[in-house]
Amino acid sequence: MSQKVLDVRDLEAGYEPGVPIVRGASITVDQGEIVVVLGPNGAGKSSLIKAIAGLVPITGGTVLLDGKNITASPAHIMVRLGLAFVPQTENIFPLMSVEDNLRVACGILRPREVPARIEEMYAAFPDLARQRRTAAGNLSGGQRQMLAVARALIVHPKVLVLDEPSAGLSPKFVAMVLEMLAGIRKSGVTILLVEQNAKAALAIGDRAYVLVEGKERHQGVASELWNDPVVAELYLGQRRLDLGQGSAA
Repeated sequence: MSQKVLDVRDLEAGYEPGVPIVRGASITVDQGEIVVVLGPNGAGKSSLIKAIAGLVPITGGTVLLDGKNITASPAHIMVRLGLAFVPQTENIFPLMSVEDNLRVACGILRPREVPARIEEMYAAFPDLARQRRTAAGNLSGGQRQMLAVARALIVHPKVLVLDEPSAGLSPKFVAMVLEMLAGIRKSGVTILLVEQNAKAALAIGDRAYVLVEGKERHQGVASELWNDPVVAELYLGQRRLDLGQGSAA
C-alpha cells in the first residue's frame, strides 16, 4: 500500500486577503513518486506549490507532511520538517562560489556532517565538483539548476518541491535537468514539480494534476495524460493536444 508523504486538502491561498489564487486545490504525493502539476496560464500552479512551501499565505485547507499538519508553517521551518523548495529564480547566490552555496545550505546539519554531505553532492553532480571554486553566477543555466537542486537535497529532505526547473533553459539542458530529477527519485526522494514543458515532465512523472483557475480539474497516470482529450480541453481549450511549448504559472 502506498504511503502518502504529502497530502494537500482543499487548499485556498493568495497574496491578498479576499483574493484567492488557489481555490480549494487537493493533491497527494506518495512516497517515491514524481508528481507533476500542469495547467494553462494563470492557473495558480506556482502559487499552489509556494503555498505548500510556506511562501504564499494560506486562508483555508490543510497541508500534511507524513501525516503531520504543516499548514502555513514558515518556509525556514519547512526545511527542518523535511520539505525543500527550489524556486524558479533567485535560487542560488551568484557571487558566492559553488562550495560556499552548498555550505550556506547546510545550516540545519551538524557541523561534523557538513564536509561529507558536500562531497556526496559533488559525487551526485560531477559538474559542480569540477567548478567548486567558481562563482555560481558564472555557471551555465543547467549547472545553476544543478546547484539549486543540490542545495535543496543537501539537508536530506523527504519531499523536493520545484517551480519550473526547466524555465529558460535550452532543450539540451531541459533534458539534462529532468533526467537529473528522475535519478533523484530513484534515490528515494519524493518530488512535486510545476513544469512548463509538459511533454518532458510527463515523460518522467508518475502522476499528474491539471490545475485550472486554482483548482485541480483532472488527474491521472502521467504517461497516459499526454494524449488525454480532457487534458487538451482544460489546458488549451481545444481538442488537439500540443503541450510541448510550455505555459506560465
